[in-house]
Amino acid sequence: MNFYKYHIFFCLNKRDDGEQCCSDFDAEPIFNYMKKKIKSLNLNGANKVRVNRGGCFDRCYEGPLMVIYPEGIWYRYSKKEDIDEIISKHLLKGGVVERLLA
Repeated sequence: MNFYKYHIFFCLNKRDDGEQCCSDFDAEPIFNYMKKKIKSLNLNGANKVRVNRGGCFDRCYEGPLMVIYPEGIWYRYSKKEDIDEIISKHLLKGGVVERLLA
């Protein structure tokens, strides 16, 4: 049994070599937005949702990315409204946001 219903990892890698990375696309502020939103909706904690920082996912050319386990669903997002849709459709209703699949 999983400790969390959903465990979400955001790539927040910052490359020193100048190559494209998820941090180039405001991944950190959107990560912070999702953490706050999850807490405000009381979705955080055991048997609920956990939002974590991740290192490089080695898919930098597709960024910014997040992955939601246990399903292993990868999403590409670009704005807070994408996060709201992921929360609403995936986390609350168990569906997949097709338009954001990576």
